[in-house]
Amino acid sequence: MLIDTTLRQKLRDMVSGKVLFDEPMSRHTSIGVGGNADAVIWPERSEELSRIVNFLRQFQVPFIPIGNGTNLIVKDGGYKGAVISMLRMSGISLAERGSEQVLLHAGAGATLSEIVLLSEKRSLSGMEFCAGIPGSVGGAVRMNAGAYGNEIKDVVETVELMIVSGEIQESGKDDLKFTYRNLDIPEGTVIVGASFSLRKGFEEQIHTRINEILGKRKNKHPLEYRNAGSIFKNPNGGIPAGRLIDESGLKGVQIGEAKISEKHGNFIVNLGNAKASDIIALIDMIKTKVRRERGIALETEVMIVGEDG
Repeated sequence: MLIDTTLRQKLRDMVSGKVLFDEPMSRHTSIGVGGNADAVIWPERSEELSRIVNFLRQFQVPFIPIGNGTNLIVKDGGYKGAVISMLRMSGISLAERGSEQVLLHAGAGATLSEIVLLSEKRSLSGMEFCAGIPGSVGGAVRMNAGAYGNEIKDVVETVELMIVSGEIQESGKDDLKFTYRNLDIPEGTVIVGASFSLRKGFEEQIHTRINEILGKRKNKHPLEYRNAGSIFKNPNGGIPAGRLIDESGLKGVQIGEAKISEKHGNFIVNLGNAKASDIIALIDMIKTKVRRERGIALETEVMIVGEDG
């Protein structure tokens, strides 16, 4: 726990960006729940990130990196450690690779919406499937985000990883172990940035595809409420998690101000003042009923961290 005032001052002194202590995580998660984190830190450069990570490890302070706080549920008792927000490490650059390809490099904090918009403006194809995904590059790479037949692993070229020593290493796609909704990296490793191989295309076609995907998301997903995206991974066997939940009769079930969406069963929405415990109770209810009725063990796609309230 990061409660010692001397440690807090040392941490504040080594960060050029913002540092907040005893900060409610409900302000930093897309679903809007979560108790206080001991500290939320916004590093602005890789050297600063390295200093912060080494400092936290030296004093045995747990930490987690986050981007937009999507796919994240922090429990009501908060997180006893430091949350490192990567949002200010968000630079984007383009480099030509022959006549047909462009390499797009982005910091972990760059949002997927920024990349999709830039790709459309520059007539670059490959990232259209990310349209409407609210996360950042770091989270998307860590979760191997995907939709509509594509995944991040299909377009990623390299990933920059900060290893336990604080050094940054660049790993090529062939050296990375991507699986369904996951990149297997050692615990404590921080994704600093990634490069994506895009193809030169036609702006009108790219624009049309992006609008198609955004339209599908608007029609299928409960975007009018705060949510954490898909709660469960789709299990092996071809039946989507949302359909399993629907067929179990759980759509619309509500605990407190958390509700299983009537629009899409794999979404739990915050109707206004939900608690993390309400959301987790719904998750447990879904797991239990689907396992009992269908013999399928659903695995969460969202990350759940912190202490019970």
